[in-house]
Amino acid sequence: MKNVMGLLAVLLLFSVPTFAQGHPGGHEAAPRPPAHGPAPVKGAGHPVEENHSYVDKEGHPNAPHVHPDGKWIGHDSGRDDPHYHLDHPWEHGHFTGGFGRGHVWHLAGGGPSRFWFGGFYFSVAPFDLGFCGDWLWDSDQIVIYEDPDHVGWYLAYNVRLGTYCHVMYLGTS
Repeated sequence: MKNVMGLLAVLLLFSVPTFAQGHPGGHEAAPRPPAHGPAPVKGAGHPVEENHSYVDKEGHPNAPHVHPDGKWIGHDSGRDDPHYHLDHPWEHGHFTGGFGRGHVWHLAGGGPSRFWFGGFYFSVAPFDLGFCGDWLWDSDQIVIYEDPDHVGWYLAYNVRLGTYCHVMYLGTS
């Protein structure tokens, strides 16, 4: 009986942290960053209206996000989305620090208009400012992905929240 109680105690000890690893607000975060960025939108896409809701399931954030299975929610407006048009794409060069989940960066300061990590500087797209209000600009982990549809933009995925924003590379320090 003593052995059974000991075994139950050990199992309980290891299962409690597992249940506690849910995502704030009920949305379950991917166990790790997505393996790759979103696929290019086929066709014209669709315009994103003001006050668009990204809540696709109960408990999911009202921001562009990625499901644990790698499905990118909210990246479907296509190449002609005027919110992400740039007259001078890549005016500060291209980001060369590495893309995808093998390159997790720790935000080191700033805010949406100018933030940095590893000597690289970025800014959040004006249309996406409302999607990063809960980012911790001095500590969150992010992963950068190439945006297959919007020339001059990258996607910054917040590992803690499971959400992402369009970001522009501003160069190095």
